[in-house]
Amino acid sequence: MSIIAIIAIAKNFAIGKGGKLPWHYPADLKFFKETTTGHPIVMGLHTWNSIGRPLPNRLNMILSRTAEITESDNIKVSRSKEDVLEFAKTLDKDVFIIGGAKVFETFADVIDKWLVTEVPETVEGADTFMPMNFLDGFEIQETKDLGEKLKLNILLRKQLLV
Repeated sequence: MSIIAIIAIAKNFAIGKGGKLPWHYPADLKFFKETTTGHPIVMGLHTWNSIGRPLPNRLNMILSRTAEITESDNIKVSRSKEDVLEFAKTLDKDVFIIGGAKVFETFADVIDKWLVTEVPETVEGADTFMPMNFLDGFEIQETKDLGEKLKLNILLRKQLLV
């Protein structure tokens, strides 16, 4: 089991605007769906609210200390990072951290791999950003063209490299 962060990010490190993704690229959405389907996904309350529904064929884990969300077969509320990690040990699947910025920051020390889609634009008026150094300690293993001028970088934590 690995902890994998998956993110799309603009040239100015923007990842959100007004509680939503500030772009629409079908190639990125397709990659996200294909990559995360069948796996647990971890998100914060803002991301959960922006999506507005559980993503199908995935265990949707919402990290929130206070939210009152009704759990079901594909919805689980976790109150802490430790709660998520303990539960993840019971699964035989990779766990995907899907955002937002605070959740990426919370899991930064345990992320094994980043899947970073570079969005070929600068988002004016964005209100959610990743820190410029969020990939420190990681090394690009592979780069793929997703189409629509999107570039995917696959990065591994340096101490995991063999």
